[in-house]
Amino acid sequence: MSFDNVFGAPPPELAEISQNFRQFSPLSPGADRLEDSSDLDNLVMLAPPGAIERRAVLALALRALKPGAPLLALAPKDKGGGRLVKDLADLGCACVETAKRHHRICLTQGGGDSDALDVAIRAGAPRLSDAMGLWTQPGVFSWDRIDPGTALLAEHLPEFSGRGADFGCGFGVLAHKILASSRVKSLLMIDIDRRAVDLCARNVDDSRAKIVWEDVRRLKKTEPLDFVVMNPPFHDSGHENKGLGIAFIERAAEFLRTGGVCWLVANRHLPYEAALEGKFRSVAPVAAASGFKVIEAVK
Repeated sequence: MSFDNVFGAPPPELAEISQNFRQFSPLSPGADRLEDSSDLDNLVMLAPPGAIERRAVLALALRALKPGAPLLALAPKDKGGGRLVKDLADLGCACVETAKRHHRICLTQGGGDSDALDVAIRAGAPRLSDAMGLWTQPGVFSWDRIDPGTALLAEHLPEFSGRGADFGCGFGVLAHKILASSRVKSLLMIDIDRRAVDLCARNVDDSRAKIVWEDVRRLKKTEPLDFVVMNPPFHDSGHENKGLGIAFIERAAEFLRTGGVCWLVANRHLPYEAALEGKFRSVAPVAAASGFKVIEAVK
């Protein structure tokens, strides 16, 4: 059958998707919210690898479907696929399981045990972390701790002034350090994860911040910026992709004025220096610790 409703990016060879499908993934800017949906006729899902997030999304899908409507859930067998049958059983749903191209594929129906669905959805909902003092949510990057790379960058950031941006802002850790400077006029915060953007709205209470749900690579240019900070991603669908970080660097160069600065942190093995040197007038190492490096580049 062809599916009209999609969560994530199921491999096309494993699931037939209609041409005008409706997307529900929080990682697809502009997508609909599965949390607010109901009476869906069908849904196909590439289930997330994280256990808490996966069970919550499965529960949201079962709740959003009409009773008896088909749910096709699949995942690589080493990234949650091996747990799909049990996850669905815990939610009160039997399924038919098949395997193809290193994926486990489960077909079940909308419905399930309402109490079990509630428990899974609550577990995957936003929560206030006492340890971090910030709102967070399972599935968001480094949701249960401050990423050590981000912490290293925050430790070494200077006191900025003027207009800036935080590319891949997450749930707002760096924004607090940046906005502590009264000389910062504005901060554009961009993230591809709608959940992170929603969390930033809770975590960053400052009129100078503008929070945008968008892919940095597709972001429309603004007036020239004075500074950009970033902890660029380097994984795509679970696989290392250095091109993501390079794309972030190229966009930073486009957004910055002459003399503007880019501060970034990256895993030590990632070869971003060449990309920086091709776009910036000067590139200088600032710090290195715990497998990460902080770099300042001046346009």
